[in-house]
Amino acid sequence: MNEEIRSKYEAVIGLEVHAQMLTRSKAYSSDLNEYGSHPNSNVTVISLGHPGTLPRMNKKTVEYAIKLGLACGCTIAREQHFARKNYFYPDLPKGYQITQDTTPICTGGSIHIKTENGDDKEIHLTRIHMEEDAGKSIHDVDVYDTLVDLNRAGVPLLEIVSEPDIRSSQEAYNYVSEVRKLVRYLDICDGNMEEGSLRCDANISVRLKGVNEFGTKVEVKNMNSIRNVQRAIEFEISRQIEAIEKGEKLTQETRSFDALKGITISMRTKEAANDYRYFPEPDLQPLKISDEQINKVHAMMPALPRELFLKYTQELGLSSYDAYNLTENKGIALYYEELVKLSANYKAAANWMMGDVKSYLNEFGVEIEDFQVKPNMIAELIKIIDEGKVSTSVASQKIFPLMLKELDKEPMKIAEELNLIQESNEDSILEYINEVIRQHPSEVERYRNGEKQLVGFFMGQLMKVSQGKADPKASNALLRKKLEE
Repeated sequence: MNEEIRSKYEAVIGLEVHAQMLTRSKAYSSDLNEYGSHPNSNVTVISLGHPGTLPRMNKKTVEYAIKLGLACGCTIAREQHFARKNYFYPDLPKGYQITQDTTPICTGGSIHIKTENGDDKEIHLTRIHMEEDAGKSIHDVDVYDTLVDLNRAGVPLLEIVSEPDIRSSQEAYNYVSEVRKLVRYLDICDGNMEEGSLRCDANISVRLKGVNEFGTKVEVKNMNSIRNVQRAIEFEISRQIEAIEKGEKLTQETRSFDALKGITISMRTKEAANDYRYFPEPDLQPLKISDEQINKVHAMMPALPRELFLKYTQELGLSSYDAYNLTENKGIALYYEELVKLSANYKAAANWMMGDVKSYLNEFGVEIEDFQVKPNMIAELIKIIDEGKVSTSVASQKIFPLMLKELDKEPMKIAEELNLIQESNEDSILEYINEVIRQHPSEVERYRNGEKQLVGFFMGQLMKVSQGKADPKASNALLRKKLEE
């Protein structure tokens, strides 16, 4: 698209994120909530909507909803009513969904994101409400028929609805990333979009910059990754602008995203609220939440990614880049939290986490929760580096690999056994320097003729000759002095 035309418009985007809750049973029955079970095995007469069956509220879903609401700064409704959302659900046998309509458990609140420019931005929330999931229709197994797996029918969901505060596909990407990070920190959803436990619908419209009225809204569904959310929004923005520029009238509709082709396809015209025929759920009593319940959940809240980010940048003096990488994964953040209780060298601790530790985890496909080297061992390794007993390169290349194999052996013990303790004695270092100078007479001549950058070469050779044992700080000054003679 012509950039001049594109720059005339701005996108207005609101997102609806559905998060499946990590409860043992379903939202309104004792049926097992488990991904990957044999099709149609986690069902009972309640999931199947048999006459005479009654739903029963899962208390854990209420706790999880309060958790998320507190994390987002929402107002928690003290009294709530449930509703039936009537629609044609081919994979929800009872033909309606139990949800919350007029009294969502959480209202207001916000999610903080970074814009493309790295600026902070607050995306406000309209509501978070509890509901149940539908089953899964499978279209690609049988050539002629659609198969239905009802294991997912009745699985508890939290629907997180944002205000239309998002203005680009990148902001949408960052928003969904933050939501996924948050639900993982809270341990209420695993956030696996590929498995469908976190799903996102995007409401997108465009308007000329400076215009207050919203354009015609289009909802896009069927996006199974955060990257595809971004791609679908970007395509839809371009499609809508091109249509407006051609004088075409946009239709309020629901579209699906074809990930292979990178395009959206019309599914149906958009329904209005009255199409769902909401009415009060007669089989569930109103839900009342006390201050005591909220305070109890609040006491169980973990440190959240934004809190940790601010702590690392403002209290520990880390860069935004370091803080972001450390808080991206909850397990990494928790490990780092333990590490900085034992080591005051916060930057070195961050470097080890993002360097050698992450490299090991990635290479062997290990989660940080299964990493067997304890934080106290990494703290001890940082300590002997800071004391000048070993260099960082020797610690990384020789000591850390052995720590992974001999889990109970302290880093200092490994360094002593391998004769890796740095030498800071001037006489010993001078012997290494003299050896380097003898081996490289032409480079010495070049250095003395003005190529001072060769000092890096000589330091490298010095470390090689000393097998990494020469103290770099002491060696550098002695080396320069010797080369100038």
